[in-house]
Amino acid sequence: MIMNKFKKNDLIVVITGKDRGKEGKILKVIPKDSKVIVENINTVTKHEKPSYSSAGGKIKKPMPLDWSNVAHKDPKSGKPSRVKFVILDGEKKRVLVKSGEKLD
Repeated sequence: MIMNKFKKNDLIVVITGKDRGKEGKILKVIPKDSKVIVENINTVTKHEKPSYSSAGGKIKKPMPLDWSNVAHKDPKSGKPSRVKFVILDGEKKRVLVKSGEKLD
């Protein structure tokens, strides 16, 4: 079984790029492209054409970020932390490197 370091609803911190230092929650994980979509981070303005179902206008849409540009937020210190995999009670679990806190 292949496990990803990032899962939906994980709290992350952006470590590089224009949104460096911002924190957010993962909305979607795209393992095929090694990307994540984070709430209110890396947003672009899309112009939507009016139609019967919507009025149209400008819409802010979050775009994907690469996994290498984000890190998990350590709940104890609030700083970015890497993730390691540990086998506990016969199951593979995600654990933060800095604090040793379990994510699963």
